[in-house]
Amino acid sequence: MPKFVLSNIYILKYIKFLIYLVGGIMGLDFIKSKEFLTEDYRPSDQEPFMNEDQVEYFRNKLLDWRKSILSESKDTIKGMKEETRNIPDLADRASEETDRALELRTRDRQRKLISKIEAALRRIEDGSYGYCDETGEPISLKRLDARPIATLSVEAQERHERRERDHRDD
Repeated sequence: MPKFVLSNIYILKYIKFLIYLVGGIMGLDFIKSKEFLTEDYRPSDQEPFMNEDQVEYFRNKLLDWRKSILSESKDTIKGMKEETRNIPDLADRASEETDRALELRTRDRQRKLISKIEAALRRIEDGSYGYCDETGEPISLKRLDARPIATLSVEAQERHERRERDHRDD
């Protein structure tokens, strides 16, 4: 009977795959990462564009951003439930209602941001992340690092804003 010898590399890859699989089933985004990057990793122009490390870096960045927004939203909801009270002074009541309306507008903006984060995560999965929707050219790593939900290169975004401004002026 032939012996099956597994090298350490194959065992490590198999363990990573199992962790990824279990994380996906349980909905644990931090485990769903296929690769484990070092804390100090930053994408570089010296690497091939959107290699596995870069893709994983941006996936983690998007997942962390989404987690942070959802956590803030939960805190806001909890705070609004606790702060509901009857305030007799009209000026104080108006001030509190204004604060509440501002907080709700902020949360609505963040809800829209979450949908953009989800769209970026879908683009990562389908392999189109990091490429301009308009030109198909790579979006600069600096832009993606600053705005990981970007769908247009800097040049395409400038053209888009120029057209928007021109139509608004008409």
